[in-house]
Amino acid sequence: MKAGSVKFDMSDHQDTLEALNRQGPLTDKLKSLHDVLNKRFEFINRVAVAIYDPKTDELKTFIHSSAEANPLAQYQAKLSEARSLQEIRESGKPRVVNDLTVFAKGAHEHTHRIAAQGYGASYTVPMYFNGDFFGFVFFNSYRRDVFDEEVLRILDMFAHLISLVVVGELTSLRTLISTVHAARNFANLRDTETGSHLERMSRYARIVAKELAPKYGFDDEYIERVFLFSPMHDIGKIGIPDSVLLKAGLLDAGEREVMKTHSEKGRQLIDGMLRDFGLESFQYLNILRNIAEYHHETLDGEGYPHGLRGTDIPIESRIVAVADVFDALTSHRPYKEAWNMDDAFEELRRLAGRKLDPDCVEALIKNRAQLEEIRDRFQESSFS
Repeated sequence: MKAGSVKFDMSDHQDTLEALNRQGPLTDKLKSLHDVLNKRFEFINRVAVAIYDPKTDELKTFIHSSAEANPLAQYQAKLSEARSLQEIRESGKPRVVNDLTVFAKGAHEHTHRIAAQGYGASYTVPMYFNGDFFGFVFFNSYRRDVFDEEVLRILDMFAHLISLVVVGELTSLRTLISTVHAARNFANLRDTETGSHLERMSRYARIVAKELAPKYGFDDEYIERVFLFSPMHDIGKIGIPDSVLLKAGLLDAGEREVMKTHSEKGRQLIDGMLRDFGLESFQYLNILRNIAEYHHETLDGEGYPHGLRGTDIPIESRIVAVADVFDALTSHRPYKEAWNMDDAFEELRRLAGRKLDPDCVEALIKNRAQLEEIRDRFQESSFS
């Protein structure tokens, strides 16, 4: 070897976190991290992430790595009603519970679900982005008294890594969505597409997706994507001339045809933005594309832009269609008063099986109390 030269050892060592570089759902990446963690601490039986919606104070299950049934699937709760978790958020410090029997008399549902699964210990770490609370990372074990200082030091590193992966992807998507909202405002897209309408219908869509999860096999990650992407359903209206989009009276036949082009324009705009934002490799983006392009398709094949029928229409498009129609019926418009909820339900049932998916209709209707809460929280105002 020449003096000063360096010998590199090209060994067979594998990057243990290489899975984070690959395309795939966040759930798969979390499971890969859990596998690495189990090589050191086999007693970590579950790693999970819940994310926070500050507009409704709701903490929502998002992804988990448990091989067995998820005790908190499709679960959401007011953070203010979960005292122990609220204390973690307020302090900004993680919490160790080496014996979960201390919560045996707890009244909160999530406590009972975790206990019923048989977990013995937990470690909870709050997630933040730019100082704002984002959610929690949970580590659970079936054994008690497993979280000592050595274990916690490693778990802290994994918690922050998980937080970076989750927050990185979701903030990229939220930046995309915020850009869309700004573009809508610049394009004077108003009337039926107020900010309050988008807040309501996206939450209505989440209710439907959550209700249908057992039948269709939706996981929490899918449900959250439907919630995030629903407000972009009519983005293609940016490309519709104001003379048509903002016309006070009824559209004539030619104007209706122009208006119908917004679905395909929406798909084109989304594809372009995903390229520009470098997000094409993200998973679940077909949900976004499908919502924009197919939410005006109807079960009888008389919708647009492609005249799809029945189950040929993607389920997320059918979900958003019901949420959108329901909000249109129950909202005030320049050309009509808001319908009461009973009349809106009757109309949805009349359209079910012909225009709207009957499963989606019934999933919405059976959650009346949640619908009323959303409607009252996100009312129209002069600033909407």
